[in-house]
Parts: sequence; structure tokens; C-alpha cells
Amino acid sequence: MKGENLTRKILAAHLAEGELTPGEEIAIRIDHTLLQDATGTMAMLEFETLGLERVKVGLAAQYVDHNLLQTDNKNADDHRYLQTACARYGIHFSRPGNGVSHQVHMERFGRPGLTMIGADSHTPGAAGVSMLAIGAGGLDVALAMAGHPYHLPCPKVLGVRLTGKLPDWVSAKDVILEMLRRYGVKGCVGKILEYHGPGVATLSATDRETIGNMGTELGATTTVFPSDARTKEYLQAQGRGDAWQELSADPGCSYDEEAELDLSQVEPLIACPTSPGNVKRVREVAGVKVDQAIVGSSVNSSFRDLMVVARIVEGRHAHPETSFHINPGSRQVLENIADQGGVMPLLLAGARIHQSGCLGCIGMGQAPGTGQVSLRTFPRNFPGRSGTKDDQVYLCSPETAAAAALKGVITDPRDLGREMAYPRIEDPKKYLVDESSILFPNSDGEKTEIVRGPNIKPLPDFEPLPETLEAEVVLQVEDNVSTDTIMPAGNKVLPLRSNIEAISEFVYYQINPDFHRECREKGNVIVVGGENYGQGSSREHAALAPRFLGVRAKIVKSFARIHKANLCNFGILPLTFQNPDDFALFEKGKTVRFPGVKKHLEKGATEIPVEIDGKTVLTSLDVSERQRRNLIAGGTLNLVRRELKK
Repeated sequence: MKGENLTRKILAAHLAEGELTPGEEIAIRIDHTLLQDATGTMAMLEFETLGLERVKVGLAAQYVDHNLLQTDNKNADDHRYLQTACARYGIHFSRPGNGVSHQVHMERFGRPGLTMIGADSHTPGAAGVSMLAIGAGGLDVALAMAGHPYHLPCPKVLGVRLTGKLPDWVSAKDVILEMLRRYGVKGCVGKILEYHGPGVATLSATDRETIGNMGTELGATTTVFPSDARTKEYLQAQGRGDAWQELSADPGCSYDEEAELDLSQVEPLIACPTSPGNVKRVREVAGVKVDQAIVGSSVNSSFRDLMVVARIVEGRHAHPETSFHINPGSRQVLENIADQGGVMPLLLAGARIHQSGCLGCIGMGQAPGTGQVSLRTFPRNFPGRSGTKDDQVYLCSPETAAAAALKGVITDPRDLGREMAYPRIEDPKKYLVDESSILFPNSDGEKTEIVRGPNIKPLPDFEPLPETLEAEVVLQVEDNVSTDTIMPAGNKVLPLRSNIEAISEFVYYQINPDFHRECREKGNVIVVGGENYGQGSSREHAALAPRFLGVRAKIVKSFARIHKANLCNFGILPLTFQNPDDFALFEKGKTVRFPGVKKHLEKGATEIPVEIDGKTVLTSLDVSERQRRNLIAGGTLNLVRRELKK
């Protein structure tokens, strides 16, 4: 009998509903939930509406890592709300400055073989400690906190066999960039990537976190690594050796799809503006002037990543026309870098060392100047995400960023080999560990008073799906529109995350600043899009705020996974063109009708007719029975609250 791959083993051990048939909806039990403050405030408000006394999941954690700038009262107020709500409901609270959710959760809480969903699309970084961790919308996380299983289409498993060992000046970031070079930003939609083979043992736990974190940019559901001696080594160094267990695929197991990657053949790569999938060899773009280089944030912010940069720049200084930044992934990383003598070389090289957090990755500071080039070890470079319009952001490894910081131009880091030996960094045998910035739950949380600032507004109520829907096309967009385009990040917008009426004024702001006004004038509206619509961040505000403005349907050529699920959660019909050429008919200002749409959904129809210009266009509705009920009810919360009253 042929054995099972590791992905299916973990899924089978947590299966609550359905069968492991790719494409069919399944439900899995969730062990851990993760929230960060840009998504967590709304998720916490959603959890509160369920009326429970405590969370009903093995471990729930809330991190404050996104909205760290305190330019007025809003962020500080919301942080206090989150802290008091966590105390009230039994949730771990990681204080501002303690670190990025993915890094801290891996350090302090991650355990091999467990499942986790997080209201952050880079939650799959927990693959570093062999968790099966999936990014999801905040409402899905709130429901998991309430003890509900998580529903998703059963993914295919892409087995990636690793051989060889990375050469000098090449690191884990180049591995995931090589995968993006091969597959692009939508080549792994509906798949879990499972890395296996002899090359895996050459990658550390934090190397694997980097690869898992950015697997999201491939469109993948998540990434899985085996739990082996390297995993044990990391957990023991964190003082959590008892969390380790060995996990691997069975010998001779099969995968739905297979690929092979020889690590010894990987070379320095770089994702050029304005997509993580626009990957080139560093040598192809060498010589481009660099105005800013940033190492750290949610990926490439581990001890190893920052320490290799410290050793590369030691005794040197950043180029006078290049601004050099370091964003530690956690307070623990910074403490251990300092203990190992890495801070002074960075400071003497001219680096600006910032607090532990996401910062420039979501436009919270560190925005480049007009027309400037920024090299970042971040996971994303979607247009305008940095906070600067028409930005020129490249994604690269710490080695490539350090080389650019020193030379002032994009430089293949292997060229530094003529000046110095490649610094080989060993992780600490025992990390300095300080959990004082994590507030653990206690047994008398019900006595805690939840503090709500003036910017926190109640969740809006949404009407159920009407019998027949008539709406106007308010926007038509092309391929690969990201949630950053739908609902921008940045220090102007994200502080409004707990005020849906206020944040809705920024929906599609980059494309049409009057989008919100036009929606309110017209009543029911629809948005039309191309391929891979809604890629990127898991932020449910990209569905919730448009629903508040009257968007009742989106008709596109194809959807990204998380955004489609979020649309169903908030009662927006996610339809796809059966004939992609029909896209051209749906120009802005056209009126469309969905005759008998409610009955179509109630009968389980997968083909939804849409009338426009006297023609009937056929669209597809590819949703589960559960999602269909949510759409009819006008959103998941409507349905869940109705069921709780029974």
C-alpha cells in the first residue's frame, strides 16, 4: 500500500467534514489562530457579536505589528481595545514593538503538525516549524476562535523535491524567487506546496519560514516542510524542545503534481517592479541606482538574515546616496543580534534600526521618494504599496540588499566575494528568550472591562440577497488586481480599519478617488475584473468596505482564493465569465440584471445568467453549499447569528 504525503497526513488528522478530494470543500479543525492589528480589530468585533465568554481554540494570539505609527489617537486606542479584549476572552496579546506575528509565533508558540489560520496572508510562514498554516479573512478566524472548523476547497499537493545545497551568496529568498520565476503569481492557486528530498536538511527553520511566507505570492494555499533534526534544533534553541515531533512523508508516497529544484543551481534573483512574479537574475538589472535598501519586516527578519547583513557591512559604510534600514522581525531577534555583536556593525555602517514590525511593507513609514528605487527583502511590491505613487520597489535577498546598500547600485552579491569571504552564520545554540512583552491569558478575564476608542464603530448590517438584482457597472479593471489596489494600506488608511464608513472612502482610491461617492449615488453596483482578481493580502476590508458601498457582485475572469472567500462571507456574489470575451461588454455605466438570482442560488445553480444590453451572458458560481447559504443570507454573520438564536 502506497504511503501518504505529509500534507494529507496533517489534513486527515484534522478533517472535520468532507473527503480529501481536490476541489471539493472540506472542513478542518484548527489548533491555533493568529490575528494582527490591521485585521484583528475587525475580527475581534466580529467575534464579540457571537456572544461567547471565551475563545474555544487551543491557542489564540493577537499581535500588534502593522499599525505602529501613532500619529493621532486611532492606533493607540485600537491597541488598548485589542489588549483589553484579549484579556477578556482568553487570547495571548503581543504588545507593540514585540515583533511581527509570523516571527514571534514561530519563536514562542509554533508546534509541528498543528493547524493554524491567521488573518494575514503570510501566515504560511509557520511552515518553518512544520505547521499547516493558512491565511484567511478575519471573519473566518473569528469563527475558528469560536470553535468552528475552517472550510476550504481541498487543495492539490505539489511536491517539490529539493536536492543539493545553496552556494555562497545565495539564500532562501532566492529559492522562493526561483519558484516565482517558474510559476508566477497564480501558478500555484489551489495547491499546497510540500518540500521534501535531501536538500531540505540544508535549510534552517528560518530559511523555511522565508520560503513558506512567500509561497503566498505563488497563489498557494500554504506550504509544508517536514519536521526533522533542523526543526528540533530550532525549537530546542528556543527552549521549547518538548514541542518537537518528527513528521515526514511516507516513503514512496505520491503527489498530485511534482517538481524538482537543485539548490546548488540557484543564483541571486530579484523581483522587479511591480509584481513578486516579475523575477530576473540580479546580473540582468545590475547597475541600477538604488536610493533605499531595507532588510527585515515580515520575511527575512530572522537572526540569520540580519546577522549576515551585519557581517557583510562590518567595517564598511552604506553608499552616501543610499538610505539603509533594518527592520528586526522580533524583539528577540534584536536582543540576540546585540548579544552576538551585530548591532554596532550595522550602526557604524549607517543603518537606521527600527522597531520590530511590518513598517514599510504596508506603507507605515519608509516610503521612498519620488522616482526613487527601493530594494526590500519584503514579500510584496504591488503598485503604491510602499506609500509612494508610481514606486519602483524590488524584492531581493538580504545579501543582495546589503550589496546594494554598500555599492549604491543593484549588485550581484557574489561580486562581493572578491572583497571578502562569505559570512557563514550559525543560529544560536540557545536563544536569549524574553516573553515579558507577551500578555498571557488568565482565568478571571470576565472581570476585564473592554476599552473602546471613539474610532471603533459597530459592524454594519447587510440585507439578504434580493429575488432579482439590478445594478450598475461602476468599475472595470484588468488582470492581477490586488487587495492593495481595492483597499490601500498605509498610515492614512489602516488606522480607520475599525470604522467601516470611514475606511470605505478609500476603496479603489488609487484608480478613482470618487469611487465611494459614485457607489453611494447609484445604489446597487458591480465591479468587473480580469484574471487573478484579489491577489495579495487577506484583508477582508477589501470585501467588507465595498459591500458597505453597495457592491453586490463581482464578475471576473478568475479569483484569488482568500478574496473570493471574503466576498462570500460578506454577501458579494463572486461570479466568473464562462466566456472571457464577455468582459468587454461590461463597460462602466452599463446596467445589468440578475433575474431570479435568489432562486438560482437556492436551487444550487452553478450557472447564473446576467442580462446586459438586451443580451444574456452566462457566468459561473463556483461556491460550496455553505457559501451559497451565506450569500443568500447576505453574509456569514447573518447566518451564524441566526443559527445561534435557535
